[in-house]
Amino acid sequence: MPKDQTNICHSKTFEAIYKTHSKALRRFIFFKTKNKEQTEDILQDTFVKLWDHCAKVSFDKVKSYLFTIASNTFLNMIKHYKVKEKHHQHFEVTQTNESPEFILIEKEFMRKLEHTIDGLPNKQKEVFLLNRIEKRTYKEIAAHLNISVKAVEKRMHLALLVMRREIGDI
Repeated sequence: MPKDQTNICHSKTFEAIYKTHSKALRRFIFFKTKNKEQTEDILQDTFVKLWDHCAKVSFDKVKSYLFTIASNTFLNMIKHYKVKEKHHQHFEVTQTNESPEFILIEKEFMRKLEHTIDGLPNKQKEVFLLNRIEKRTYKEIAAHLNISVKAVEKRMHLALLVMRREIGDI
């Protein structure tokens, strides 16, 4: 192949690389994103980065370079999404209509609730958490713990007595 044919910065060579690798790269990206628009964005960004760095990439390594750039772009998009989601959740938590007094009372209640749950005997705590947190039925809890439904009822009753005594109705 003549020298200018292996120079990625040559427009005909770049076009040939695009025609050769874009279909497989598109499938690779779509497999990761499961989203057509994101796939096209990443594909375009990948080839833009190749063009921007065409002088630094050898012709022999172009396929590997493209797939690496596409994969890294996808991973960066996921990281960005997670940061954005975390920020959004934090913003929702911090932006509230409740007064500072209400928030303080709520935090105190949660602290007292956690302390009371931690103080329950293990068997009662287990049944309480399975029912109230995981939303399992008494029958499901009985099957999970390999005990009778009556035993689950008894443990839950005792746990609720402690909870009501310590923090009131819940």
